[in-house]
Amino acid sequence: MFADPQFWVAVSFILFIAAIFNPVRKILASSLDAQINDIKNKIDEVENLKNEAQKALDEIKEREAKVEKEIQSLNSESEKRIADLKDISSSKLSDQIDKRKILAENKIEQLVRDTNNSIKNYISSVAIEATKNILLQNLSKDKKSALIQESINQFNSVLKN
Repeated sequence: MFADPQFWVAVSFILFIAAIFNPVRKILASSLDAQINDIKNKIDEVENLKNEAQKALDEIKEREAKVEKEIQSLNSESEKRIADLKDISSSKLSDQIDKRKILAENKIEQLVRDTNNSIKNYISSVAIEATKNILLQNLSKDKKSALIQESINQFNSVLKN
């Protein structure tokens, strides 16, 4: 057994493996440790990015909620303002309609008065002209003188009173 060269090749192989195993194990362990540390660093970095992204998402959701509330507030305020403006314009329109109605009624009354006055003046002038023509055709000179004298007497009595 000790004289057999295969035995010594096997022993030397085992010793060679044992001698190489420790440094190779250390190299492999340090390499694996470096890779593990690198992976851990990457995981930490990814978790930090995830946390930052979550914070950013939360901030965005918060801003979105604030904007939504502000939009609703502006909406309700604008609807209220529109209702107020409708009320104001409606009351102004009613006032204008009432004023124009009064102006139209006043114009109509003035036109009626003017027309009545024109008709009265026309009737008076026609009646005076007709009376004048009738008196001129039907009265003699004596009756005319008597009528004039009677008118003068009536006029004097009116002036005295």
